[in-house]
Amino acid sequence: MTTTPDRTISVTGLGLITPAGVGREATWAGVLRGRSTAAQDPELKELPVDFSCRIPLTTPEQARIGGGKSWRMGQFTRLAVLAAREAVADAGFTPGGAWGGARVAVVIGSGLAGAAHLEEQSERFLKGGPEQVAPTLIPMLISNMAAGEVALDLGACGPSLATESACASGASALVVARDLLLSGACDIAVAGGTEAAVTPVVTTGFQRMGALSARADEPAAASRPFAVDRDGFVIAEGAAVLVLERSGDARARGHRTYAHLAGAGQSTDAHHPTAPAPGGTVAESALRTAVADAGLAPGDIDHVNAHGTSTPLNDRAEAELIARVLPHAPSVTAPKGVLGHSLGAAGAIEAALTVLTIHHGTVPPVANLTPGTLGFPLDCVTGAPRPQRVRAAVTHSFGFGGHNVVLTLTSTT
Repeated sequence: MTTTPDRTISVTGLGLITPAGVGREATWAGVLRGRSTAAQDPELKELPVDFSCRIPLTTPEQARIGGGKSWRMGQFTRLAVLAAREAVADAGFTPGGAWGGARVAVVIGSGLAGAAHLEEQSERFLKGGPEQVAPTLIPMLISNMAAGEVALDLGACGPSLATESACASGASALVVARDLLLSGACDIAVAGGTEAAVTPVVTTGFQRMGALSARADEPAAASRPFAVDRDGFVIAEGAAVLVLERSGDARARGHRTYAHLAGAGQSTDAHHPTAPAPGGTVAESALRTAVADAGLAPGDIDHVNAHGTSTPLNDRAEAELIARVLPHAPSVTAPKGVLGHSLGAAGAIEAALTVLTIHHGTVPPVANLTPGTLGFPLDCVTGAPRPQRVRAAVTHSFGFGGHNVVLTLTSTT
């Protein structure tokens, strides 16, 4: 279970901001509790689906995310800046001085980017005409600005890129960052995903296509990945950023490594704009590639962090994929039961949680799932966290458009 030394990528820093908590430790504690964060949302009042998973920004310091220039940033960008600052500090870096910004890359994915700001400005335009549209509309809208503002905030002058593959965007960003490191284009990569698109129009759009849970009378029980009676996801916001380095570089500076990003696989269903290929037949190639890329066999995988959206078709396709490729029944968790579905940020958030699972030797439970309601022959962790030594894990991210991204993460020992 080893990889070629010059192809080993270390995860040395993590930053998380999710509905379970602001910061890495708060999020991890919330996910371990296994209770949904979904609640009635005043901004969605009187809509058919009037609940969501919001980030708990409860203090003035948290509300001023992004620093003194936050006025020019969309919320998705502010979240990315906050998560990146935590990740970089966790990795032991101080931007400036020995940071070496010319060799630092930034890759941040987002699915809907500044949709919230566009919705707000569209309303102002319709009510008051062109003069009411803010001059900051475009930089607060376009998806590359999360990467751009993170780079600006950190003084990172290496490659700066944005990925957009719907709900796989954050995972795609990690693949791109890994490839930049392996190519020698950078020495440090700050990568992840961000999303802040819980708006009336966006929520209604997902509701109209039948993607959201309709359990308006019990929102905390709405997201239930792999349950027999699942009926859709809960829309959410969040961000996660990981600091990646070549393992030799991390060792040379004597810093702690959480886990290794050992393999990656990608494929495209080419089946339907929103529905997955039945049985996960095309996602299978992404899973098998990610495992082989890490120098492993399917039987070496101890744990699966599932995409687990709680939608009927996606959960069925993913469950069949896991059972077929990993018949030895590794443990399975699905964080969207707690966190909801943060769209383009989800893949990065779940990669970070997989890293913490490996690091702490603990698998979080799936919220709103019991052995009696489990709809598939999977070893889903339910009720309470499960202590487990995880040497190798995969995390799945699947997006509208048929995007499939699978990452393999391995322990450092």
